[in-house]
Amino acid sequence: MSSSFDKFQKRRLISSYFSVVLSVFLVLFLLGILGLFIINSQKLANDFKEKIAMTVFFKNEANDTILKSFGKELKTAPYARTTVYVTKEQAAKQHTDIIGEDFMTFLGENPLQNSYDIHLKADYVEKDSISKIEAKLRTNPMIDDIVYDKQLVNLVNDNIKKVSMWILIISGFLTFIAVLLINSSLRLSIHSNRFIIKTMQMVGATKSFIRKPFVMRSIKLGMIGAALAILSLIGVLVYVETSFPDLGILENKGLIALVLLTVLGIGILITWLSTHFATQRFLNLRTDDLY
Repeated sequence: MSSSFDKFQKRRLISSYFSVVLSVFLVLFLLGILGLFIINSQKLANDFKEKIAMTVFFKNEANDTILKSFGKELKTAPYARTTVYVTKEQAAKQHTDIIGEDFMTFLGENPLQNSYDIHLKADYVEKDSISKIEAKLRTNPMIDDIVYDKQLVNLVNDNIKKVSMWILIISGFLTFIAVLLINSSLRLSIHSNRFIIKTMQMVGATKSFIRKPFVMRSIKLGMIGAALAILSLIGVLVYVETSFPDLGILENKGLIALVLLTVLGIGILITWLSTHFATQRFLNLRTDDLY
């Protein structure tokens, strides 16, 4: 009979430990994913901004010397990330490939112009900054026109601000939920040992002596859950880097390491505080209140 009861108690204890580790793992994994997204969100936003091209068209009077001189100026310009010179012949070929027909056969001439495609650095893809760059470039008498998607620039910047705000809100909400879930799991685990806690107190054990094994056990469970979360996060990072190498998600190794260490720290801190206060609660209860 006692053997069956001991087995039941052991299974219940293992189930309690498993639920704590699972809660810690799931919550910390979600927080870790959010942290990794936050540190890479700026990079993703910058990559998207830098794909917006500004095309500078030159008049037909602009000779090779003028075009090469302009190209050299762009190489030293602080706002230019990359520049591509497109001759009117190359532009004509691109149009022919797109529409599937050589339009010069019935026009008799090439109406297109030589141009430079300028990809600006992310910091300059702002409404005011682009306007200043455009105004400066237009002072060149050989430039015929400057074309870029103004609506897209405004849309991108507005959406980035909105997304950043929502990320902060979601981060705070998830952190709050994380504390509640882990705290609830640990309180249930301590609740099943409330009679042991009170018995130890009644035989003269100090509060710190009683708390210590429970706190140490919870910290170990928190570390296990955090370790599983860290391994899962590393797996996600490797998968994303392998599947989408252009994102360069592993470039910020220092920040990634900081996120992983923060996950471990949160796992230890929350389990320690939750167990400390949960144990203290039962230590302060009267014996009759335990039932």
